[in-house]
Amino acid sequence: MVANPNRLIEILRALPEGELDGLIARLGIRIDPAKRLDGPAQVARALVALPDLRDPSGRLPSTSVELLHRIAEAKGVLTVPSLPPALEPLIARGMVFARGQRGAIELVLPIAYLVQLKAWEGEDPRGARALLAQASFEATSAIAAHYLGRPATPPIALSLEPAWEVLSDLPTLAAEIDKLAPSERRVLEKVELEGGEVDTEELLELEREPMRLRTATGVTPSRRGVGSALERRGFLLPVHPNRHVVPTEVSLVIGAARRAERTKRREQVKSFVVSGDHAPRRARFALDPAPLSLGMALAMRESANEVRPGIGTPKSLAQKLATRFGRPQEHVALLAAVSRAIGLWDLSALSPGSPPGSHALADLLGVLFLAWRKGGAWDEGRAEPEVLRLGDGSRDPSPVGVVREMVLEALLALGEGWIPWTALAGYFKTDERISGLTRLFRRWAERTSMPAISPLEVARRIVHESLPALGVIDLGEDDDLIAPAGDESEAQFARVALRLSPRGRALLAGKVASSEPTSSKFLDAHVLRLGTAARIASVLAIAPLVEVSRCTDTVDLIVAPQTLARALSAGLEADSLKQRIEAIAPLPESLSRTLAQASVILGRATFSPASGFLWVEDNSVRELLRTRRATGELFVDPSPMGGLLLTFGVDLERLVRRCRTVGVEIVIDGEVVRARTLPPPAVSPTPPPIRRVTPTPMVTPLGKRSRSTSQAIVPIATGKIESKED
Repeated sequence: MVANPNRLIEILRALPEGELDGLIARLGIRIDPAKRLDGPAQVARALVALPDLRDPSGRLPSTSVELLHRIAEAKGVLTVPSLPPALEPLIARGMVFARGQRGAIELVLPIAYLVQLKAWEGEDPRGARALLAQASFEATSAIAAHYLGRPATPPIALSLEPAWEVLSDLPTLAAEIDKLAPSERRVLEKVELEGGEVDTEELLELEREPMRLRTATGVTPSRRGVGSALERRGFLLPVHPNRHVVPTEVSLVIGAARRAERTKRREQVKSFVVSGDHAPRRARFALDPAPLSLGMALAMRESANEVRPGIGTPKSLAQKLATRFGRPQEHVALLAAVSRAIGLWDLSALSPGSPPGSHALADLLGVLFLAWRKGGAWDEGRAEPEVLRLGDGSRDPSPVGVVREMVLEALLALGEGWIPWTALAGYFKTDERISGLTRLFRRWAERTSMPAISPLEVARRIVHESLPALGVIDLGEDDDLIAPAGDESEAQFARVALRLSPRGRALLAGKVASSEPTSSKFLDAHVLRLGTAARIASVLAIAPLVEVSRCTDTVDLIVAPQTLARALSAGLEADSLKQRIEAIAPLPESLSRTLAQASVILGRATFSPASGFLWVEDNSVRELLRTRRATGELFVDPSPMGGLLLTFGVDLERLVRRCRTVGVEIVIDGEVVRARTLPPPAVSPTPPPIRRVTPTPMVTPLGKRSRSTSQAIVPIATGKIESKED
């Protein structure tokens, strides 16, 4: 077998010798030449033991953590046009490696790192990667040993690389499932039919094994049974406590035949739908959520309200955004959750070299829909669907992912026409997975201490709330539509009809929008309309100098003189503002002149901190205070005419004492201020003789004779200094 170039040891062996030596020196890795392992193998063993992967949020910048998640979502290889700034800490720690590939750059996260990352809110909690990351040492050792063909030795992360290569590639995974024994395939199909999750007692019943041992956590399965064989292959992973889950990748393969068997029932529902005209009298057409999501990301950068990472979006903020943009609060809350899951609100979105900053506005809808479909950010099975509202240790996902796939499959199969909700609900009730899903939701509610909810109610929330917010379906109402007899629970929703919107059909078919990308342009001198070709990073870069005006089917931004003045006052240069705007659309002539005028420097002012102002109308006294060594350091030079500015930090006591030494008194509110900290006179046993001293006249710089006992009356707060000669 050819070694995978994304394995950690192969990446280290492909590095130039200088880069490998630099990595060893930075991380302080000790290479033992006496070992049989070569240098790259020893470095790989040291790297997978570093704690940065187990707790990246506490050891890495938030932008680097977001980039790490984006690379992991791309299955370890992300192609970018340029190196993002958040990549530097990851490269310095040897966590991510970059290599050139046909005019672009590939960011590679080695497989040994990929299987260790803790799950985040934008990831499928039932995916093979998330389940492997939280599996026990015994389970991962058994999986690694099966695909290695020999006992797995620590570190297990390196031994899991062959297993991940099989579980992440659907054609290879399908070939492995075809090799299963009939009894193993029967048990796997039964578990998938029950919703993809069973506890140990149910697993033993399916594989017809006796209960071996009961511990504090429940029944322990046999290590030689069918369930253990599926666990060794990674097809049925154990989850603490006492549960066994089929990964999403395995469900896609094992349930392909069953999806084909449901074609007949779909055709019956489809024949009913197409047999008549179910178009409602009133309809609400779904809007594209991408403009609103981008407008919310811009609005978050306008205000000082910060959303803390790992904590749910405040309801007050969702209400404020709903009022501002004129949308339902439930829609705003959903789009806020999935926007945060893809990193649209994070600082990493400003980087044009990595997602989501590298995406165009036309791609944003598909990214938002994929984040919702994975189920890590929004869970309709909860009363509070946003997953971030829960603590990190209590985010136990509900089986909502199976219901989502049921809804999307039904909508895609029923065509483009209007579908009564009663017909769609009837289809769900006849699905053979409903009984297993009901049991899974009941047990999930018992584990999480939440009220039990039926799969049909979850499907109703998806159809009536989530999918309209994502722009996938249009909703309508018609009084002629009635609920089936005896079904009072559906009476309030019986008048509702729905259909897939054009963008919804494109999303479910895995296609991009058929319309050509449009360019951004200025509608007038101050209104910028964003086109679908605009890059997310370029739009977010002009957030300090624009205001969001309209977010419906397009995004209109206001670029006015007042917004430019606000950006200039924040420290942005006029040339930088011009470059940011021109990266989206050409500047109109009037706005270009405004920026040119704003960039002109009319003069320069120097700031000098001061603690007060001393009014001195007599020029000779002012020069005396300014030039003498005892007082010159107290004042700012130059000072304005009519007085002297006191240097910052000079208190009144110090001013009075220093000025009195040169014969100037300070007066406040008509009273002479005396220094309270003058040194006491020397004590002598005999009084000194009294001598008469004649004052010596002093010549001022202006040539005027004055006495050395001039007074300066200094009302600092309210008056001026008066100067007179004795």
